[in-house]
Amino acid sequence: MGNFVRLARYFGRMKLSFWYGLLTLLLATQVRAQTLSGTWQGVETEAGDPRYWPAELRVQAGKEAALFGVLYQEEGDEPRVSVTFQMQGTRTATGLRLEHVRKLDETGRRPFSYWCDGSITFTYNASEEKLTGHATYRPMGDCDVGTFTFYRVKLKSAAAVAAGTLNTLRVSGRDVRWFADAELTQPLAVGNTYRTKLAKTTTFYITQGFYPSAESSAVPITVRVTDGKRAAPPARPAPVAPPVAQAPTPTLRADSALTAPAAPAPAPVVLPTVLFSQGTAELLPESGPALDKLAADLRANPALRLRVAGHTDRLGEPQKNQLLSEQRAEAVRAYLVKAGVAAARIETIGYGDKRPLHPSPDARNRRVEVEKLP
Repeated sequence: MGNFVRLARYFGRMKLSFWYGLLTLLLATQVRAQTLSGTWQGVETEAGDPRYWPAELRVQAGKEAALFGVLYQEEGDEPRVSVTFQMQGTRTATGLRLEHVRKLDETGRRPFSYWCDGSITFTYNASEEKLTGHATYRPMGDCDVGTFTFYRVKLKSAAAVAAGTLNTLRVSGRDVRWFADAELTQPLAVGNTYRTKLAKTTTFYITQGFYPSAESSAVPITVRVTDGKRAAPPARPAPVAPPVAQAPTPTLRADSALTAPAAPAPAPVVLPTVLFSQGTAELLPESGPALDKLAADLRANPALRLRVAGHTDRLGEPQKNQLLSEQRAEAVRAYLVKAGVAAARIETIGYGDKRPLHPSPDARNRRVEVEKLP
């Protein structure tokens, strides 16, 4: 909360309600992320068919019971033949139901080849962190039904342990491997449990050997270490964004409210629900409320100028990601201009995939940030 208060002070006449609203949106997103959001690794099979399709499902929560994300699939033993679908759906009493929205990318296409699409109904097993899905496809060639099996890596033992004591750490997942680094060069253990003594808060990087694909990535799991008095701060999983220095809070005299000492600009603020479809500058529907609120505050504070920074995840080529990040910043600018904000008050910049906030792939890296201009 302190960061938002400091930002509000620097922003002068800008309403506090916008920044508190952003905090509320961020906290709500974090709460929803504790449900079925995250990265699921697995496979699609079909009864009586020897073929198989390794898959990666990345899910995020939207408003209420809404869900959205991407589904990546590749042909077994032929990773160069792949497809990525945009997905959307809702939670159900026993899991979730997702629909194929559109094809985002396809590689290795051959004459007369095609990918099935339709809907998938998943049942969730909480003890195993497992999704079992039954697909019903639109008629095309031999498309009819399919079966998906996914597992998610999640910490199942205590999130905090005492320093110097022997503990058994436990995670979910299939064919699990533990590593000490994000580059996966320092293996630690194999299996869902790992007995160790920790002297400080530590982040482990967990992989699954269950039908890995070209999109598979390690999942960072952080275990906090306590000294018996207070918990040590959690380590930030790599990769991380470059550190941004926090500006000190200025001290104002009672007679100098209009002549306060100059202070550094505040750190950029992430708009947590302003997100994009993979590989595009198309704003997702969940972006509307935050951008509408931002536009309202800009209209109420005509002297305020902002810089909008666009970012991408690390899927794809760096050069294309750079252009895409610039297009995403421009998409937000265009939205604000259409909402009645003068174009001259908004600058844009793109950082490509150089400043991820979360281990890639993660839809939250496809984001925009705003900061006040002098």
